[in-house]
Amino acid sequence: MDRGIEEKYLKELVKGSRKAFEAIYMIYAPRVEYFLRGLLKNDLEAEDITQDIFYKVWSNHETIAQVDSFKSYLFRMAKNAVYNHYSHLLIKENYIEIQKNIQPYEDLVEEKIYAEDLELLIIMSIEKMPPQRKKIFKMSRLENLSNDEIATLLNISKRTVESHISQALADLRKLLVLYVITFL
Repeated sequence: MDRGIEEKYLKELVKGSRKAFEAIYMIYAPRVEYFLRGLLKNDLEAEDITQDIFYKVWSNHETIAQVDSFKSYLFRMAKNAVYNHYSHLLIKENYIEIQKNIQPYEDLVEEKIYAEDLELLIIMSIEKMPPQRKKIFKMSRLENLSNDEIATLLNISKRTVESHISQALADLRKLLVLYVITFL
């Protein structure tokens, strides 16, 4: 473009002339977009960034008078827009990567909370059992005694021990079903 015509359009642009802006846009937008396509290798992103650049030119048209070389100014804006674009992509990728790493931790914390709640519920359920059943269940599950050993220590039949353990386990199964239905 002839330097004199460009200066005329830029002076009109500073005053807010839409016609001057449209003329400058028609001359420079294809060049800027071509430049951006070469850097980005993506037609849509190049088109979007070109639109953003010319939106900024229009939004700041009063300051254009301070620019020594409009062409250099545009291509510097385009280069900076590409840097910002890639910087934004890098930030986005880092955020996604961090979220991938955080999610398993959050899942583990949630699972730990559920496990602690369930353990507390089981302990409370055991404590509410009739005294003999509670005693037999604790000896079996917490002290790891066999049914024969429990029967001998408590001076009861092995069948009674098995019956108490079966009933305790049935009670706990009911509790687990309610827990699963309620919390999961």
